[in-house]
Amino acid sequence: MKIKNLDLKNNIFLAPMAGVTDLPFRLMCKKFGAGLACTEMVSSKAMYYNDKKTMSLIETHENEAPFAVQIFGSDPDIMAQTAEKALSTGASVLDINMGCPAPKVANNGDGSALLKNPQLIGEIVSKVSSAVDVPVTCKIRSGFDSVADVAEIARIIQQAGASAITVHPRTRDMYYSGTADRSLIKLVKESVSIPVIGNGDIFTAQSAMDMLASTGCDGVMIARGAQGNPFIFTQISQLFADGDISYNPTDAERLDTLLEHLELLMDYKGAYVGVREARKHIAWYIKGMKACAAMRERVCRIEDREQLFDEIKRYREFVEAK
Repeated sequence: MKIKNLDLKNNIFLAPMAGVTDLPFRLMCKKFGAGLACTEMVSSKAMYYNDKKTMSLIETHENEAPFAVQIFGSDPDIMAQTAEKALSTGASVLDINMGCPAPKVANNGDGSALLKNPQLIGEIVSKVSSAVDVPVTCKIRSGFDSVADVAEIARIIQQAGASAITVHPRTRDMYYSGTADRSLIKLVKESVSIPVIGNGDIFTAQSAMDMLASTGCDGVMIARGAQGNPFIFTQISQLFADGDISYNPTDAERLDTLLEHLELLMDYKGAYVGVREARKHIAWYIKGMKACAAMRERVCRIEDREQLFDEIKRYREFVEAK
């Protein structure tokens, strides 16, 4: 897939997710075949004031290239002024968040709140795309409290200089409930000439294939479907290429991948933070495995790195022996 002048190895992307898509998570998804991974969203205002914690969100590794940084805000001038800083660690794509439903974001006029002001959207995209040489993309929802004129918003985004658009066809008020209306992705695809990437309710390779078939979109973006499941990128690639899936990891292989993921997490964030953040990843990886509820309870009481790894290894032996 190509976005502006950037050639990507495939059209299967990892979505930005706050508190999830840190560097270790992105590296695991890249390892299993994500064509492009995106950072957690980064505040343009925080970058403007040189907030160190914010800047840490765009740290990268050579194995991640190419990758995207996602910024959010509602001040076109600040967003344009900080655009180069957002790319300072080597990102190949700059994405603008126009879909975050979180109150602390939307209540400030950022994220999904931008969908109420198409004129402001155009101004932001125009100023940001003029400030950088890399492709600028946008990720939108279908509206704020009701479905907006997504076709017109998409045309404004394209005319302002964006190189691609990702559509999550839920309104802000829906958050992640209900069913994503994929007909809106199709509508956007029919309204613009830049690549359109479909997002929402992709939890299996078949659901990714169905999205392409039903909407005509150019690529797919995986969010919650990648949590504890980086394997989905390999499976989608196989289904797209061969019409079949030959890769189905065993529970033991999933746990080996979990251990690799947690090694990266601990090395990157340290044992104290890593052990605590590991708990959500463990819950995602072991979902559906034998005695997973009891395993979740045990790891939530562990605060030591080595004890945590030992517990996972014992659980792996238990699962493999079932």
